[in-house]
Amino acid sequence: MIHLEWPWLLLALPVPLAVYWLLPSHRVLEQAALKVPFLEDFDDGHTLVISQKKWPLWLAAVAWGLLVLACARPQWLGEPIEQAVSGRDLMLAVDLSGSMEAQDFILNKEPVDRLTAAKSVANDFINRRVGDRIGLILFGSQAYLQTPLTFDRKTVMTLLDEAQLGLAGDNTAIGDAIGLAVKRLGQQPENSRVLVLMTDGANTAGEVSPLKAAQLAESKHLKIYTIGIGADEMLVRSWFGSRKVNPSTDLDEGTLVKIAESTGGRYFRARNTDELNNIYRLLDDLEPVEKDKQYYRPHSELFYWPLGFALALAAGLCVRRVRL
Repeated sequence: MIHLEWPWLLLALPVPLAVYWLLPSHRVLEQAALKVPFLEDFDDGHTLVISQKKWPLWLAAVAWGLLVLACARPQWLGEPIEQAVSGRDLMLAVDLSGSMEAQDFILNKEPVDRLTAAKSVANDFINRRVGDRIGLILFGSQAYLQTPLTFDRKTVMTLLDEAQLGLAGDNTAIGDAIGLAVKRLGQQPENSRVLVLMTDGANTAGEVSPLKAAQLAESKHLKIYTIGIGADEMLVRSWFGSRKVNPSTDLDEGTLVKIAESTGGRYFRARNTDELNNIYRLLDDLEPVEKDKQYYRPHSELFYWPLGFALALAAGLCVRRVRL
């Protein structure tokens, strides 16, 4: 289907006629500048008829019409393509404190630290959020915005992969991370604000307490899902043999539960990679991607075809005039 983006420009088609009728015509000299006195002597009785060729005028008119058509910007519209758009603004807050280096997770049958496991599972989650705008907050002793809200999920995954332990300090500023999310999501539609916060410890830094930040989030209708990450049991080997320890003693589950419940969210506990993966899949169910459907029609520009023909005709007419 051909569509004109600016059809009103077709009103310029009669402009040459208007110029012809409205402007004064060129006056033709009545007498020739040079007379040949005995021209009659060369008359052989035959009358010479000079034909008035009108085809250059028609070519000029066609060139003008093509030029106007090119200015109207013709486009070829393809078939409508259905797109799922949720309209949700989802922010991920990931803990980069020093305690996230504990290697109590298994990924591909190899022991890995908590941050590596979190990256792997979170990237799968981000990749599934088609139609959401995703943002990324990294926090340790301080919280900072790594990625503003964007539909570019690939960029978010890349920047998450580049995050390193201790990049934001060794402590844990949970309250500041929530406050930053409130600031970035506060101007968005109320029903679309979601924060997924993952940490393995308690609030040990920052200017805002987690519960105060949660109250602010609740007033801004920001729903928070909290994830406590870390195994309950870990085997540690030493010179004196092996012993079991709890690597998650610093995890403040009580505060994380209060943050989630006060904002209408939920608290999840991830002790291993499978549980963490199940949590993110459950979040897909709690915050489904598809809310409504929109349609997009791909288009390709066609203006260069009439423009090219118009320029070719104009060039041909100019060459003919120069030869004459």
